[in-house]
Amino acid sequence: MKRHPSLADTTGLAGGLRVATYNIHKGVRGVGPRKRLEIHNLGLGIEALDADLVFLQEVRSFHHRDARQFDRTWFGWPREGQAEFLAPEGYEVAYRTNAVTRHGEHGNALLSRWPIGDIGHHDVSDHRFEQRGLLHVPVTWNGVRVHAVVAHLGLMHSSRVRQVERLAEFITAHVPQRETLVVAGDFNDWGEKLDAPMRAAGLARATVEGSAAARLNTFPSRVPVFSLDRIYTRGLRCVATSVPRGNAWARMSDHLPLVAEFVAE
Repeated sequence: MKRHPSLADTTGLAGGLRVATYNIHKGVRGVGPRKRLEIHNLGLGIEALDADLVFLQEVRSFHHRDARQFDRTWFGWPREGQAEFLAPEGYEVAYRTNAVTRHGEHGNALLSRWPIGDIGHHDVSDHRFEQRGLLHVPVTWNGVRVHAVVAHLGLMHSSRVRQVERLAEFITAHVPQRETLVVAGDFNDWGEKLDAPMRAAGLARATVEGSAAARLNTFPSRVPVFSLDRIYTRGLRCVATSVPRGNAWARMSDHLPLVAEFVAE
C-alpha cells in the first residue's frame, strides 16, 4: 500500500543509519464509545518516518475484543498482526510477545529496511503484575552487523534499575564487545535517572551536543514534557535528532516517535 509522506519532518542522511522508536499504544486511542482505531494512521506515520530501523512497543499480534469492535468500521481491524501491517513495503519484521492479557497480547517489534538475522527474546519481568521483555534482532547494515534491542521498561523506578542490570547482563552474554549496538524503546524514566546505568553498560544516549533537551520530549503526545522514549547506542555517533509534532501525530498515540540519525564511529 502506498502511503502519504507528508508527515515526515526530516530527511535521512546518505550512508547514515536512521533509527526511530515509537510506542504505538496498541493501535487504538480513547475508551468506551470514544475508543477509535488508529492503526491505519500509524501506518502512514511510520512510513513517513523513513527510518532504516523502527523500534515499536505496545504492538499487538491479536486482540479478539478489539478485532470484533472494529471489524465493522470503515477500514477495519487488520487481518495480520500489527507489526506486519505497519511495515512499509520491502521491510523485514521481527515480533515477540511480552504480555498476555484476557483478550489478546502485546509486545515489541522491529521493522528493518536491512536484512535481519535470528530473532531473540529475553524476559526481564520484575514482578508478576508487569510482563516485560527485550527483543533482540541482529541486522546487517552496509555490511556491518548491528544488534538491535527493543525495550519497554517497567513503571516503577526500582524495577527499571533491575531491568537495566539484566539488559547489561544480556548484552555481555549475547552481543560481542566489538559489534555495534542500538537499544531503543520506552524507558518510562520519568526522573531521568537511567542514563548513568546505561553508560555503565557501555551505551550512550542519542543526543546532539548543544541541542535543547526539551526538543526530545515525547510524552504525553499533545503536550510533551517527558523524554520517556530513548535511543542508546554503542559504536555509532549521533548527528541529528527529531521528534515529529502536530495534531496528526498527537492523535495517533499517547507517545510521539523519536528519530535519530547515526554514522559509524
